[in-house]
Amino acid sequence: MTDWRSSPFDPVEDDDKLKEECGVFGVVGVSSAANFTALGLHALQHRGQEAGGIVVHDPEQGFNTVRRFGYVRDNFTQQDVMDMLPGPIGIGHVRYSTSGSKGATAIRDVQPFFGEFAMGGAAIAHNGNITNADSLRRELIERGSIFQSSSDSECIIHLMARSLQRNIPERMKDALRRVEGAFSVVAMTRTKLIGVRDPLGVRPLVLGKVGDGWVLSSETCALDIIGAEFIREVEPGEMVVISEKDGIVSHRPFEAKKPRFCIFEHVYFSRPDSILGGQSVYSTRENIGRELAKEAPVDADLVCPVPDSGTPAAIGYSLESGIPYAMGIIRNQYMGRTFIEPSESIRNMGVRLKLNVNRALVRGKRIILVDDSVVRGTTSHKIKEMILEAGAAEVHFRIASPPTAWPCFYGVDTPQREKLLAATMSTEEMREHLGVDSLKFISLDGLYRAVGEAKGRDPASPQYCDACFSGDYPVEPSDQIHKGFQLKAAE
Repeated sequence: MTDWRSSPFDPVEDDDKLKEECGVFGVVGVSSAANFTALGLHALQHRGQEAGGIVVHDPEQGFNTVRRFGYVRDNFTQQDVMDMLPGPIGIGHVRYSTSGSKGATAIRDVQPFFGEFAMGGAAIAHNGNITNADSLRRELIERGSIFQSSSDSECIIHLMARSLQRNIPERMKDALRRVEGAFSVVAMTRTKLIGVRDPLGVRPLVLGKVGDGWVLSSETCALDIIGAEFIREVEPGEMVVISEKDGIVSHRPFEAKKPRFCIFEHVYFSRPDSILGGQSVYSTRENIGRELAKEAPVDADLVCPVPDSGTPAAIGYSLESGIPYAMGIIRNQYMGRTFIEPSESIRNMGVRLKLNVNRALVRGKRIILVDDSVVRGTTSHKIKEMILEAGAAEVHFRIASPPTAWPCFYGVDTPQREKLLAATMSTEEMREHLGVDSLKFISLDGLYRAVGEAKGRDPASPQYCDACFSGDYPVEPSDQIHKGFQLKAAE
């Protein structure tokens, strides 16, 4: 699969893009759950490219699991591997490392996690981050739990093991009531597929139907690849328990809260061909570009995306402004793991390994570059240099999200706050730092309007989680506060 975003193996944008750390998928009631799951994970590869795993259950062979480093296509297309995974029910997971070991990921941290309980085995795959995982882990270890990984998600298995409830779904309810933060969980027993979203619904989870079977997935694009019909989103605070015998049974195990879905899913994380909240992600990103053109117009000759994540917003900017759209930067779609361990001189080529300027197009032109975000600013600076070296007369950056000034603690890999450019500089200081003719970000109100909130953001009761822009954390990141993290002072 060609990812429109940077790979974790790619030195070009390492730590200069926010990375959604996980994708989850599950299926029940099909002839070969592993094959469906591998296809689903392939479609979700953009949500995690470090490693992936699949767990299945077969009535004759019991539970089986395969966990591997690298891409789904490299690991779960081999017949000998798939032969190890028979059965009509299975779940899968792809990951980046946000919680758990960084860099050199240990195989023990690769999900799904499996546990054997008195009433049978269960496996779980988790998208999100548990913000009280450190305190839970200490408590569980003091009470005798033995952890096998460094992942926060393993806390859920141990909490389930300590529950006194008589079946797996009830034990999962017990466990998740102790958990703080963001979680979309796909789990399985021998006969049941389970999906749960946290009460705020920060991370996505959708329900689909394929033949006589049922599917759970992080995004609708994974339903499309297997020919499944999108039924609905799993609602915030909902648990669905699915079996061939009983169909779908919905539970509400948590206290009801106003949802705060992650707004950055609309901006960047989700695939543009997915549907979120009944809206096309592609159309939303085009709307973001239109809002950006209204808020930050500039005289120029061409609107060019920073490929590929800036493309829909650049199209929207062009349509609204009337300035022609053009591919001023061409992406090498085959940039992958080839350059993990090259010579130092190759590594120092940086962004040129991945992007090349269309010199004949940009020479002498005033260029508007549209990108999804600025995190550290290193990539933006290099792209600007390439555009100017190619003979552009002016370079204007337009960013399809507000300044990213706060780290995410809900399942997104972000640098520490002091390493975020917007945390230490004003927009004008960032413009000078990047050395561009102008730099403008969409406003938070403009972003809200683009995702369908006509009146913009309600500061008294925000409709989305936008903590990375506003510093308004809907769930207190208790572990981080204990480590010294300072929340935004009340205004």
